Amino acid sequence: MKEAPLVEHLEELRARLLWSLLAWAVMTGVAWTFRVPLLDWLKRPLDLAAKQNGIQVNLIVLDITEPFLVSLKVAAFGGLVLALPFIVYQVWAFIAPGLYEHEKRLAAPFLLGAGFSFALGALFAYYGFLPFAIPFLLGFLGDVVTPQISIGRYMGQVLMMMTVMGLVFEMPVVSYLLARLGLLSSSFLARNWRIAVVLLLTLAAVITPTVDVVSLSIVTGPLLVLYWLSVLVARLAERARPKEEAA
Repeated sequence: MKEAPLVEHLEELRARLLWSLLAWAVMTGVAWTFRVPLLDWLKRPLDLAAKQNGIQVNLIVLDITEPFLVSLKVAAFGGLVLALPFIVYQVWAFIAPGLYEHEKRLAAPFLLGAGFSFALGALFAYYGFLPFAIPFLLGFLGDVVTPQISIGRYMGQVLMMMTVMGLVFEMPVVSYLLARLGLLSSSFLARNWRIAVVLLLTLAAVITPTVDVVSLSIVTGPLLVLYWLSVLVARLAERARPKEEAA
């Protein structure tokens, strides 16, 4: 007896998810061998903040499992970056059978755009936010105290921020793709900008280590720019659809 279409789609979705997880696991193993240089690279904003404030900052471990868990987090992040093109391809391969031929030609731009956008968002968090936020947060007490920071908490906050910003920077790419497929309209995005502002402010408050105005502004500003850029690219995608449909 032939399986129902829904069951077939669920089976394919399960297979795509398993392949994506396997790729992430393999790339995590590759990144594990470079965990020490990655740790040193992720620690540089903290070293720079200490130098700017003229203080000494010590990263400490609070229990015997923390070095292993931190190494695993760093390797998992590196593995996600390395496996992202394959994971995005699995997403595309799942939806591609239901697309027209002219829509399938979006595969290469989508894959390249998704990878580039994630990297750009992660680098923005590293170079654009952390060098301002960390010195600001550590500078309140000057050299009165010597900060003793858990390496697990520090790496967790840095990696979460880089991951979330990488995903948020996918907004224009996803908006363009959905608009080209007729699943999203620029008018819908423009009409609901107030709701988007509230959601983006909430997201900025979640991913920043503090709720001070400076940190929120540094994060919220680019998020709002990304949202209106998503509106613009969705409008451009809508203009391209009639030509493709006519062809």
